[in-house]
Amino acid sequence: MGLFDTDNSNREEARFAFGRNWQRYLRSVGEADYRRAMQSLTASIANGDPGNASFLDIGCGSGLMSAAAHRLGYGRVVSFDYDADSVAATKQLHAAQNSPVNWTVQQGSVLDHGFMGALGKFDVVYSWGVLHHTGSMWAAIDRALEAVKPGGCAFLALYNDQGWISRYWTHVKRVYVHATRPVRALLLGTFYAYFGVGLFLADVLRLNNPLRRHIGDRRGMRFLFDVVDWVGGYPFEVTSPDRMVKYAGERGFRATCVRNVGRRHGCNEFLLVRIP
Repeated sequence: MGLFDTDNSNREEARFAFGRNWQRYLRSVGEADYRRAMQSLTASIANGDPGNASFLDIGCGSGLMSAAAHRLGYGRVVSFDYDADSVAATKQLHAAQNSPVNWTVQQGSVLDHGFMGALGKFDVVYSWGVLHHTGSMWAAIDRALEAVKPGGCAFLALYNDQGWISRYWTHVKRVYVHATRPVRALLLGTFYAYFGVGLFLADVLRLNNPLRRHIGDRRGMRFLFDVVDWVGGYPFEVTSPDRMVKYAGERGFRATCVRNVGRRHGCNEFLLVRIP
């Protein structure tokens, strides 16, 4: 599995191989990453006693946030991903936690009504940076919200709508997943340099440690793997904070945008509490 892998066995339906990126990421995961992931969950979700709560991780990716939920003491943790390599990565972390019986890992799609219905309802539904990569974002959001118990919450991170810039990124990502390995290598190198220099200067001007994003951000993620995901992450859809808050509100959720990236690239984060 190389750095530039993508699942393009059917070029008309090509999508980025997220799980292969996450498997490479796991090679460098340590205790500091677990701690940051746990702190991120604690800061994002206020839902009473985790020991009495259930946690659903939609699009579990590396499995790090599921492991964090388990370590925080959630009574039941369920992780699933559409990507078989992501499922394998999460199972690797599951085994590293001595294979707890109250944490299960499955392969499935958030767009599959039968699969989602069989999982049941959860106190916390978590999906960071996933639903906009399904190819049917609003249907995926609906399925995620339907999995929340009355009084429970969903914490979703969705790509910010930047207008023409978002359309440009859609084109870049589509080109990447259909491209040859040399072209993918060129795209990654170009954007790694572009983001690397820009974010380094931004960190220096803000008096932040410019190495922090390379050794683990607030969620335990690393810059190199994020760039691969940014450039290759296709399918790709976006929404604005106002539209998402309104959409969730119409479906019986008290919605707040807890992180608004403004006009910048990245994900807005939403805490959505289901009104009993």
